[in-house]
Amino acid sequence: MKQYIFPSSEPKTAEQLMSRAERLAGLTLGELADFNKIKVPTNFKREKGWSGQLIELCLGATAGSKSQQDFAKLGIELKTIPIDENCRPLETTYVCYAPLLDIAGVEWHTSNVRNKIQQVLWVPIDGRRDIPPKDRCIATPFLWTPSPEQDNQLRMDWEELMEMISLGEIEKITAKHGQYLQIRPKAADGSALTDAIGKNGHKIKTRPRGFYLRKEFTSQLLADYFGV
Repeated sequence: MKQYIFPSSEPKTAEQLMSRAERLAGLTLGELADFNKIKVPTNFKREKGWSGQLIELCLGATAGSKSQQDFAKLGIELKTIPIDENCRPLETTYVCYAPLLDIAGVEWHTSNVRNKIQQVLWVPIDGRRDIPPKDRCIATPFLWTPSPEQDNQLRMDWEELMEMISLGEIEKITAKHGQYLQIRPKAADGSALTDAIGKNGHKIKTRPRGFYLRKEFTSQLLADYFGV
């Protein structure tokens, strides 16, 4: 059985990053954790981001700022994505927090959303709930850059959502807005509140929001890559 020990440094090139990522394919989360003496949670209810953190360690991600890509020197973001037996995503993909104040002058090409998804290393992982986390297998990772058509639609979604925020309509935004990109509450519970633009420009308290890629969008990315 092949082994994988965490690298001691961050990758210096995209090719080195991909070489590390491709070595993960076929391993289970349990095997990867055992090689490095890490305990696997029995479920992910309280440790939802555990598998992503494990993969970050495996690949040498060192970005300390959440506003940067995981591999900032390479301009590459890492995204793990749980899939079912048909290579379909089981959930939406979180991108970053949505700014709710001081958004005047912010444009798509300089936005944190575009910064995060201009180049993404996708690591699909078996996410079926009936399989224990330690037995969930890592599929073949792949590097993705938005096509001009994808970038254009993501931009239109972002502009629509940001316009609603700027007009004080944050409470009117639902998960139905946006074709590829959506905004949803991003907090552990409803008690976490932050400032946002309300009607007539007055500040209001609301739940933090995050940008997410829809399952329909990431499903197409997976289908294009795996040919399913």
